[in-house]
Amino acid sequence: MNSTIAAEEGCVSGGADELLQIRLNHRHDPKENQCSSVLVKHIKAPVHLVWSLVRRFDQPQKYKPFVSRCVMKGDVGIGCVREVDVRSGLPATTSTERLEFLDDNEHILGIRILGGDHRLKNYSSVVTLHPEIVDGRSGTMVIESFVVDVPEGNTKDETCCFVEALIRCNLKSLSSVCERMAAQDMT
Repeated sequence: MNSTIAAEEGCVSGGADELLQIRLNHRHDPKENQCSSVLVKHIKAPVHLVWSLVRRFDQPQKYKPFVSRCVMKGDVGIGCVREVDVRSGLPATTSTERLEFLDDNEHILGIRILGGDHRLKNYSSVVTLHPEIVDGRSGTMVIESFVVDVPEGNTKDETCCFVEALIRCNLKSLSSVCERMAAQDMT
């Protein structure tokens, strides 16, 4: 299997709860020409607050720094499609994405990229949120996994590293936004 598990600093993660949640919700079966990975981020904010941002398929720019604009095609619901404009600096300007799964009770979101002017073909991801205690306060463990085709001329390692870097940036931004919101709630 061509998949990896990466923690916040890029090390292999090994917490029992993390591994259990990965087994339950983050099973991808990469084909020969695909790579897959799982990333984990611990956020010092309650799960309801983090979920309020993650679940907004229609507003990814609230925490994803590479998204400049999002236009929905229809109402938000499973199967709906969004057109995302990507900020300059990345090798893309647009992405077309479909909401595959949304569970407000279990805090699970799944998306699939349908197209765009980028090289992320057959990209699919799952994000799950899990309540935990971080530094004695309500926190959230965020797990994001993906599977994607390896583009012609790239290796599996190069492709995984690129996608993991994007996800790490998104998770770092999500953490900053949520922790700032949580701090404002406590004052």
